[in-house]
This record gives sequence, structure tokens and C-alpha cells, in this order.
Amino acid sequence: SDYNIPLLTMEANVLMDEGFLDEAGTVLNNAVGAFPNNIQLLFLRSVYSQEINDLTTMEVDLRKIIQLNPNSPVAYNSLGYYLADRSDRIEEAYELIQRAVELAPNDPAIIDSLGWVQYRLGLYDEARQNLDKAYELYPDHEVAAHLGEVLWVMGEKSAARAVWRKALESQPDSEYIRSAMERLTSDSSI
Repeated sequence: SDYNIPLLTMEANVLMDEGFLDEAGTVLNNAVGAFPNNIQLLFLRSVYSQEINDLTTMEVDLRKIIQLNPNSPVAYNSLGYYLADRSDRIEEAYELIQRAVELAPNDPAIIDSLGWVQYRLGLYDEARQNLDKAYELYPDHEVAAHLGEVLWVMGEKSAARAVWRKALESQPDSEYIRSAMERLTSDSSI
């Protein structure tokens, strides 16, 4: 059975990469049914669940990971970010992300999530500080979208455009940046 988990994980990943989401879901649901306490399978199913917009299953799986491994910064961060980004449970998201920060204070993805939840709470100065730090550590297009949005609402529109423009040079098809630009500027070109 120790060999089954890596094979199931590989099969589900290949199916998801190739766009066979229904088949990937069947593999993952069966795998989690057979190995209900396997953190790797639960996490992969949470990623799959987010992909198909089954946010209830995603949350259940991430909470189970936290129950099984209360020192998993990735699980706290993933759940916290989801709540911060796609729900009105912002205070709960903040607590989860703060726990992730305690466990992995230098992880740029977690610092990005902290900045994002601070932004959602209206703590713009703190959000900007953390998003600047996250972007410096990991100049990713999603982090750039978050930083640009905070800069924009703080009235630093030219700085926001500069961050977005730079990120679009390496990731011209970034949905994160295009979405932020359209939502804030009503213009998806800079």
C-alpha cells in the first residue's frame, strides 16, 4: 500500500494536467476513501476541489489535514487564503494565516496571504509592507496582482501600474493581474 499513494497521486496529477477533471476526481475520491488520513492525498484533493469550485470539500480536506498535522503551515495558509479571498469569513482567515506565519515566517506565499487578508481587513499599510516583502522574495504574478491592488486603493496608481506591467512582462496571460486591472481600472491594458 505504500506504493499505491505515489502512483495514485501521479495518476491524479496527470489527469488534472491533461484536463480530465472528472477522471481525476474519481481517482482522488477513491484514493482518499482507501487512505482517509493520508495528508498528501487530502491536499491534492483540496487542490482539485478548488479547481472544480467544490469549496466545501476543499475546506473539509484542509481542516482534516490541520487535525492530522496541526503544524502544517501549508494547510493553514491554504485554508486562510481561500477564506480571505472567496468568503466573508475574514477574521477567521486572519487567524489561520497568522498561525501559518508562526510556523513558517519567511515563506513568501504565506507572507502574500498575510498581506492579502490585511488588505481585506482594511489594514492597508500593513498589507503593503507584507506584500512588498512577499514580492521581493518571490516576484510572482499573483503577488504582483495583490501588491498592485493595494497600491491602487492607497492612491498610488502609477506604482500599481508599474508593478503590474513588470509582472506582465514575464506572465503576459496572468488572469490575476488582468482581473485586478479590470476590476479597479475598467481598462485591462496598461
